[in-house]
Amino acid sequence: MLDHFLAGFVSVEGNSFETFYLRSVNNRDQQVKMFKEANHVLIGFPLYADSMPSFVKEFFESLEPICGKLHNLSLGFFVQSGFPEANHSRPVERYLEKLARRLGGKYIGTIIRGNANRIDEHRGYRKKPVFKYLFNLGIHFGQTGEFDPYYLFRLAKPEKIRGLVLFITRLMIRSRLATKNWDKKLRANGVFEKRFDKPFSKP
Repeated sequence: MLDHFLAGFVSVEGNSFETFYLRSVNNRDQQVKMFKEANHVLIGFPLYADSMPSFVKEFFESLEPICGKLHNLSLGFFVQSGFPEANHSRPVERYLEKLARRLGGKYIGTIIRGNANRIDEHRGYRKKPVFKYLFNLGIHFGQTGEFDPYYLFRLAKPEKIRGLVLFITRLMIRSRLATKNWDKKLRANGVFEKRFDKPFSKP
């Protein structure tokens, strides 16, 4: 999804970018150096069960020595998840806003997209609008250095599922249709009977 945003960004004449993968922890010193010297940074990551990947958190913690010193930095984020509702990502959005302030940079916002696991495998009518919004958001950012609120809103929908969709979702959960693929994987790994175990709960 970041590729579509960046395609829109570089379609504006004069724009260019460099990409660093935070999972490459051996390059951490170089990444911190580039972060410190950048004018604009966009950090994207998936949200796993309401938490960011450990190497993303480790990168944020490695920025502690330059906290409060990045006054020329414009900082934005992109959080995607498999959750259908944007409200699952709002707590981490507040954390990211606070992080940008503590670094001394300008917080430009967080792009939130739910229901995005395996999006390349989604049917065209589901993924094409998402890619179009990201492309247009990249154009707007390339022109203004800001995120367009309209596209942030469109990408984040729905904030919370309601009505008929909620009713159907509950039916699917009760009928186990929603967990069919998970159950198949659990059985294949011989742990289906242990799926409700609570190994860390107190006796």
